[in-house]
Amino acid sequence: MNRILIAGLAAASLVIGALPAAAADFTGKQINLIVPFPAGGGVDLWARFNATLLQKHLPGKPSVVVRNSPGGGSTAGANLFQVSAKPDGLTLLASSASTQFPYLLGDPRVKYDYTEWRVVLAGPTGGAAYVTSKLGAKSIKDIDKLNSKELFYASSGPTALELTSILSFRLLGLNVKHIFGIVGRAEALLGFERGEFTIDTQTTSAYIRRSAELVKNGEATALFSWGVLDKAGELARDPNFPDLPHIGEAYEIVHGKKPSGIEWDAFMAFLISGFPAQKLLVLPKGTSDDIVETYRAAARAMLTDPDYLAKRDEIIGEYDQVTDAAAEKLFKDGTTISPQARTWVREFLQKTHEVKFE
Repeated sequence: MNRILIAGLAAASLVIGALPAAAADFTGKQINLIVPFPAGGGVDLWARFNATLLQKHLPGKPSVVVRNSPGGGSTAGANLFQVSAKPDGLTLLASSASTQFPYLLGDPRVKYDYTEWRVVLAGPTGGAAYVTSKLGAKSIKDIDKLNSKELFYASSGPTALELTSILSFRLLGLNVKHIFGIVGRAEALLGFERGEFTIDTQTTSAYIRRSAELVKNGEATALFSWGVLDKAGELARDPNFPDLPHIGEAYEIVHGKKPSGIEWDAFMAFLISGFPAQKLLVLPKGTSDDIVETYRAAARAMLTDPDYLAKRDEIIGEYDQVTDAAAEKLFKDGTTISPQARTWVREFLQKTHEVKFE
């Protein structure tokens, strides 16, 4: 399995340097890592894994304690972090796409501001889309065998991570009926295997673990991957799916031209937030440069720690985490959307899926 270094900046991110002269000292301190989700979920497991390794490399070897603060689809915990976290290096937040999407959408529940936070670590992921082979398509090139049929896709909701899928299917001209209320992609995959749904998307780890076998056995046809970002910030093929076109290439195959326009811009904002920048570890407003650098130095050391390397594939998956410049770029790209693109996607969700922003 290929390990992926998103944005082409990982070389700079993984260089181990000495702590700065003004490095913070956390001797005898307890650091709280706020996870705005219930215990046991993907973000919780990610946060706990990183917390264990970070506390080993932070000066003074403080204890890093995970505090679960679920509610509002993760907005409640993020709001609490915004208003209560002090800039003393003793509080962090584990952000995910579920936290970032409401921010990008201008959800009125959001009281937090990513532009005020400082990023320590970014955890990318990827994924792919596929359809049942009963439709007769052998690849995305057989779009004519797909766009004449109604496809069924399982989703937890129109503003959840599956928003990326909703927008991508529309861009490709697929006629998809979205079945909302499905709890998690694992349940969606079970439904696909039972024949209840005819199109599905899974993150790379789940795809490799289960969906790839469906494709291999001829039960499913892979269409495209989400792709990865190269060092210029452009979409490139995901090495985990070298034979699959990324979503930009799929668009070009279907429409005969490169993607562009406000709809594509809106899609890309959520794609980056949902995959290349899916998980972020951040410090609060007002955190000083010396504290930020202390954390990033600890992250650099963690990313080459033998204990980390021995367990990362099982816990983190197939994409390398990054810090420093690589994390900064993903953080910015994953939490930024133009006003025009935000307006477009809000109007689309209101009209098509009766989403209310109030």
